[in-house]
Amino acid sequence: MKILVDADSCPVLVRETILRASVRTGIRAIFAANRLIPGIGGDRGMMVLCPPGDDAADHRIISLAEPGDLAITRDIVLAARLVAAAITVIDDRGRVFDQENIGECLSLKDFMVGLAEHGLGNGRGGSYGKRELKTFADSFDRILSRLIREATLAQGKAPGSV
Repeated sequence: MKILVDADSCPVLVRETILRASVRTGIRAIFAANRLIPGIGGDRGMMVLCPPGDDAADHRIISLAEPGDLAITRDIVLAARLVAAAITVIDDRGRVFDQENIGECLSLKDFMVGLAEHGLGNGRGGSYGKRELKTFADSFDRILSRLIREATLAQGKAPGSV
């Protein structure tokens, strides 16, 4: 099990939350981006530098993803590809993407792009503060705990046993 992060647009507070959880649980966090992200490396996650170009980090995350992993991205198209591959996906605001909601999320994204192309809407995702971080952290912790339990049970161990 690993945590895969689409790091190009991931807020600093979210990265720090993921890194703390990685150290606490021993689960490797992999940050994929087209640029180096400060503060990642050693016991603080693994940085995967992707070549320049559209979707290079997305392709790398897809190639690394396996069922049982947790991915964090705000990219709806990447989320759809991961959900189709049976990967658990949340965004940096704690929204869980799944088979039931990903189609609607893609439609909404396309609608918003259409508005922006016609000069309507501001194209901004809004501010990111303490409330958004708390919502993310609560969702992240809940899902990470569930995935750890599932992985432990799949290995034939009782949760909490060594």
